[in-house]
Amino acid sequence: MATKPSSLETGLVIAGHGRHVWVETPDGRRLICHPRGKKNQTVVGDRVMWQASEDEGTIEKVETRRNLFYRQDEIRTKSFAANLDQVLILIAAEPEFSESQLSRALIAAEAEHIRPIIALNKSDLIEPFDRAWQRMGVYRDMGYTVLPMALKPQGDAVPETEHNLDAVLRGKTTLVLGPSGSGKSTLINRLIPHAQVVTNAISTALNSGKHTTTSTTLYWVDTAKTTAVIDSPGFQEFGLNHIEPMHLAGLMPDIKAHASDCKFYNCSHLHEPGCGVITALQKISDGFLPPRLREISTSRYKIYSNLFAELSQKRY
Repeated sequence: MATKPSSLETGLVIAGHGRHVWVETPDGRRLICHPRGKKNQTVVGDRVMWQASEDEGTIEKVETRRNLFYRQDEIRTKSFAANLDQVLILIAAEPEFSESQLSRALIAAEAEHIRPIIALNKSDLIEPFDRAWQRMGVYRDMGYTVLPMALKPQGDAVPETEHNLDAVLRGKTTLVLGPSGSGKSTLINRLIPHAQVVTNAISTALNSGKHTTTSTTLYWVDTAKTTAVIDSPGFQEFGLNHIEPMHLAGLMPDIKAHASDCKFYNCSHLHEPGCGVITALQKISDGFLPPRLREISTSRYKIYSNLFAELSQKRY
């Protein structure tokens, strides 16, 4: 069995800014590392091998990833984090969340075999939350975990939730994802009270003393370093150009449940005769659906149709 050269050390990427990353060693040391070559291929959550160079380091190798959560549009690819156990997608009851955005994040997680958890914030707003909770019924029916949550800028030191959020996070590496305004920063500050201190220290080191927010940062929740939460920047768009249109149905559980009933193996589920998905939609509109079949909502089918069209128009 080959052994690594004695000059190389292992580490975990916990933050990044531009071409520089912040690496934590097994003994808790933290230092700036630079990629070898012109392009930075590392992301937060990567296990790397690095070589010391004065008071900094050079990344020589990125270990094989279990997964990589990212989005891609026509212009660029945005990688959030690697080697995740789960993604916590935070949305709010008010202002009304985008079901298309939520679905895109869920599809990206499914594509990388990462468990998604949905947290619906602002349960203290009774009427808006009740409406949003009803909208989430189709996602609960698909088997997704949906957590009701009340996060406020002021208040208790821990998030209010009907579920034990600590138990959901314990022993796992979780990416917290959400559109701007969903309450993500409040959640991170509740879970990790010292998060801002850590972020400032990392930003200062990575940007020569300037307090610039890093794009993504990993925080340890416990002193034993078995539970990690990764904060990511908010987003308004979530491109899925890396998904092939014919693979889309297999990444949407409600569509997938009916796709096996299609007459043609390469069915797009948009217009073909004998399509199980279209048949199920017709049965829903007629008020009949056999118990063994999972219901498809018209809003979800519209999201599927729009996404299929979008992905089919990709420019190579």
